[in-house]
Amino acid sequence: MAGLLDAYCGLLKVAIALCLAAMVVLVFSNVVLRYVFNSGIATSEELSRWLLVWLTFLGAIVALRQHAHLGVDTLVRALPPRGRFICFIVSYALMLYADWLLTLGSWKQAVLTYGDTAPASGISVGLFFYSSGLVFGVSAAVILLYDAFRVLTGAASEEELIAVKESDERT
Repeated sequence: MAGLLDAYCGLLKVAIALCLAAMVVLVFSNVVLRYVFNSGIATSEELSRWLLVWLTFLGAIVALRQHAHLGVDTLVRALPPRGRFICFIVSYALMLYADWLLTLGSWKQAVLTYGDTAPASGISVGLFFYSSGLVFGVSAAVILLYDAFRVLTGAASEEELIAVKESDERT
């Protein structure tokens, strides 16, 4: 399962790079067209804004898998192994609850705005914009449940009970 999650995150990194490249091309082309030819791409701002949203959510999935989000581990590091275990389970239960709320809200917004179209591009707002929250929510739930399962079954090391990694610890 770890290999599958790592391969998925590898694909997400490629998607992030493509989103960033598309944003650069759209914005740069629009700037050149406006200043040199006094015209522009009507959908450039809208698409680049949506690509930024997708880039952010996809990057958050990769960061979650790598335990690269911000966190304070001073208290957890001072606890004995049993205390670390309890803190890990409580924190992951809270993250799963927050993820559930985000996923449910994204689903409701996607359904509610499915028929609405964006003003410049005519693309479905629910399908293209709010689905980014759904992709994040489902992906985050799988990653969080996998990590929690490893801890509950004893497959995780004692150091993995601290879900925050120092910047020099990341691989």
